[in-house]
Amino acid sequence: MTNMTTKPSNMQTGYAAKRQLANTIVYIILIAMSIIWILPIIWLVLQSLRGEQGTSVGYLFPKQWTFNNYVNLFTNERFPFGRWFINTFIVAVVSCVFSTLLVLMVSYAFSRLRFKSRKAFLNVGLVLGMFPGFMSMAAIYNIMEVLGLGESLVALCIVYSAGAGLGYQVAKGYFDTISRSLDEAAKIDGATRHQIFWKIILPLSKPIIVYTALTTFIGPWTDYIFVSYFMKQTPENYTVACGLYMMLEREAVMEYFTTFCAGAVIVAIPITVLFVFMQRFYVAGVTGGAVKG
Repeated sequence: MTNMTTKPSNMQTGYAAKRQLANTIVYIILIAMSIIWILPIIWLVLQSLRGEQGTSVGYLFPKQWTFNNYVNLFTNERFPFGRWFINTFIVAVVSCVFSTLLVLMVSYAFSRLRFKSRKAFLNVGLVLGMFPGFMSMAAIYNIMEVLGLGESLVALCIVYSAGAGLGYQVAKGYFDTISRSLDEAAKIDGATRHQIFWKIILPLSKPIIVYTALTTFIGPWTDYIFVSYFMKQTPENYTVACGLYMMLEREAVMEYFTTFCAGAVIVAIPITVLFVFMQRFYVAGVTGGAVKG
């Protein structure tokens, strides 16, 4: 009996040791990956605090520490970063509001309503979403010129918002998890589709609303291609992505590289803060899950 009792105990001990080793290896890999991912961010911050001019140096930590790069970012007349930052904020917020509403409404319609050619529209939207948006830049630019909106912030807001409905897949999947019995009960009580959407479905969909808002905010905040094509000769209407790139041009990069790094740090702050405070909603929106039926 003693031998039989000892043998399972030894097996359990060996299994626990192997599991502990496996967990240790996983932790080591995660730590290594975290270091690899965070090093560029640390380098960027250090470069933004470097007092020496030039694009590259043979050391990591600055020999001269300074905040003048951040001061120069907002006081330099050649590169009006403050104006670009405001432009970006306006475009990103306006586009975020309209895009979020469009995505949620389209997703709800595809999730709850049953109408002719519904599957065809779903497939068409999926196929169109696979094509890069910049393929239509020339056509969209000419349309905006005809409408008298060429090289304006309004044009950017329209561009970023108009095609948002094609990104319905994630939100539709989330709405599919919400019990249809809620809709049926509300209809019995006399609620309309409009009331069901705004007063019942949306209050249950905070995670997907946050997820959609974050993704639609990040797009205009970081986009370079559309702004560089649409604005062309109107630098006062640039966003930060396009404006900061001007600091990397050959005639400016040696003098403004560290200022560019400071700008990159500031641009990253709003997105980082949003993700930190809304991470749990973002994760819930990606994984899905609401009131299932």
